[in-house]
Amino acid sequence: MVKICCIGAGYVGGPTMAVIAVKCPSIEVVVVDISKSRIAAWNSDQLPIYEPGLDAIVKQSRGKNLFFSTEVEKHVFEADIVFVSVNTPTKTQGLGAGKAADLTYWESAARMIADVSKSDKIVVEKSTVPVKTAEAIEKILTHNSKGIKFQILSNPEFLAEGTAIQDLFNPDRVLIGGRETPEGQKAIQALKDVYAQWVPEERILTTNLWSAELSKLAANAFLAQRISSVNAMSALCEATGANVQQVSYAVGTDTRIGPKFLNASVGFGGSCFQKDILNLVYICECNGLPDVAEYWKQVIKINDYQKSRFVNRVVASMFNTVSNKKIAILGFAFKKDTGDTRETPAIDVCQGLLGDKANLSIYDPQVTEDQIQRDLSMNKFDWDHPIHLQPTSPTTVKKVSVVWDAYEATKDAHGLCILTEWDEFKTLDYQKIYDNMQKPAFVFDGRNIVDADKLREVGFIVYSIGKPLDPWLKDMPAVA
Repeated sequence: MVKICCIGAGYVGGPTMAVIAVKCPSIEVVVVDISKSRIAAWNSDQLPIYEPGLDAIVKQSRGKNLFFSTEVEKHVFEADIVFVSVNTPTKTQGLGAGKAADLTYWESAARMIADVSKSDKIVVEKSTVPVKTAEAIEKILTHNSKGIKFQILSNPEFLAEGTAIQDLFNPDRVLIGGRETPEGQKAIQALKDVYAQWVPEERILTTNLWSAELSKLAANAFLAQRISSVNAMSALCEATGANVQQVSYAVGTDTRIGPKFLNASVGFGGSCFQKDILNLVYICECNGLPDVAEYWKQVIKINDYQKSRFVNRVVASMFNTVSNKKIAILGFAFKKDTGDTRETPAIDVCQGLLGDKANLSIYDPQVTEDQIQRDLSMNKFDWDHPIHLQPTSPTTVKKVSVVWDAYEATKDAHGLCILTEWDEFKTLDYQKIYDNMQKPAFVFDGRNIVDADKLREVGFIVYSIGKPLDPWLKDMPAVA
C-alpha cells in the first residue's frame, strides 16, 4: 500500500488529501500538523475550515484510509510520498521584507524529513513557494540525507476557495514539475499515477521544476491583474457615468478575453494573490528586471487604491465624517462560501473607517468574532504564520461589535457596507432595514450584488462600485 503523508492541515492540505483518500481507496493518507487543536477539529464533527462539500468527503474516508495526527515524525518516517503544505508568509524583516517569501517553516520541514527518513522518498511542494525553492529544499535534503535518495516535485494547487472540492474533483489541470533525470521522471510518474485514478491523462501536465513553480505565481498574477484592470475601469466609469457591469460584459464577450474575473469590487483578497505578486516582484528585482517588477507592483497598487477609494466614498458621502456613526459591515470573509479572512479587503475598509472614529457593527455568516477581532488588531502578514505563533489574545477593538445577523448589524446604523457577496445579502428585507436605520440611510455596495434602483425607491442613497452615481453622491466628491 502506498503511504502519503501531508505536513500541514490547512486550507490546501486538508481538502486535497481528503479528495485523494476518497478517490484512491488503496492509498493510506495521513495529514499531520503540530497544532493539536487543529488536528482535534479535523477529527471532530466541526472541521477547522468551512468549504462546501468538505464535511461529506472527510466523513466518507476518515478512519478508513484518511487520518489526522499530531505524530508528525512517525508518519513522515512511514510515508512513500510526503506533501509539504506549510505556511510561506511574506517576510516582515530582513532581506526582501514586504515582498520575499519567508521559508522558515519550509526549511524546518525539510530538515525534519531528512532527519527522520530511513527510506527513499518523494517530497512534493504543495505550498505556494517562490521559484527555485525546490533547489534550496533539495540541497537541505541532499546534504542531510545519510545516503537516502529524495526526489523533489512541484505540484502547485490551483484551488478557488468556495469551490475547492469541485476544483479537486474536476481540475482544469494538475501540474507536476520535476527533475529531467531518469529518477526525476520516475518520481513524476509515481505522483501522476495517484492523480490518474480520477483525472484524465491529458489534464495532467508535466514540466521541469522551475516552470511548475513559476506557473503558479503567473496564474495568480494574471487573475489578480484582471481584477485590478476592471477595478481601474470602475473608477473611470463613475467619473464618466458609464456602468462597469455593462462595460465588463461587453469586454467579456470577446472570446480572446472571456468573462471570468471581470467583476468590479472593493478589491481582491485571499491568501495567494497579493503574496504571489509580491513574490514575483521580488524575483524580478533579484534577476535585474526592475521594469517587469514595476508592472506587477501596479496590480497591487490598484487594489490598495480601490479599497481606499471605497472608504473615502463612504466618509465623503456622509457629510465628510463617520465619527461616532454606526456603520454596518455585511460580510468579512474575502469571498462568499468560505470563512477565510486572509487579506480580505474588509480588513482595510474597516481599519479605514475606524481611523475616522466610526462605530462598526459586523456580520458574516461564517467568520467568528474572535477571528474578526484578531484580524483588525494584527500587524500585516501576521495572519500567515501558524496560529500558535500569532498574538495569543488579540486586543479587542473597542469600536467594533460582531453580531449574529444582518438586521441586528444595520439597526440604528447610518450606513451599511456590503463587503462580501454572500447570497443571503441579495434577498434581505431592505425595507425593514431602511425603516430601522438613521436617515438619510446609505448603502455602499462593494460587490455590486443589490438592485440599486429598487433600493433608491425604498429611500436609500446608494453607491455601487463603477455605476452611475446617485445625484447625492455627485455633490459629495470623494478624492482617493
